Amino acid sequence: MEYLDFELPIKELEEQLQKCQVIGEESEVDVTETCKQIEKKLIATKKEIYKNLTAWQRVQLSRHPNRPYTMDYIKALCGDTFLELHGDRNVKDDKAMVGGLG
Repeated sequence: MEYLDFELPIKELEEQLQKCQVIGEESEVDVTETCKQIEKKLIATKKEIYKNLTAWQRVQLSRHPNRPYTMDYIKALCGDTFLELHGDRNVKDDKAMVGGLG
């Protein structure tokens, strides 16, 4: 997963949680309490970070490369039966507008 610069604390906590889970699976040490503490800290960190976003950080989130695009939603709803209609017969095809039959 790609993280933005302000999401680095989330990345670090998720990595710690994964390591904790791996240690719990590979050894006989009971780390469930530690994992729960990391999960709680992760949830609190996410709330704190996303609650105090600047305008530019919101723009960065909205333009994140891993976010689904319109065609992803259409493909999930219609499958391969969607027929996209192109152009307005006057100027040209607008990439920002997607319309068609599904």
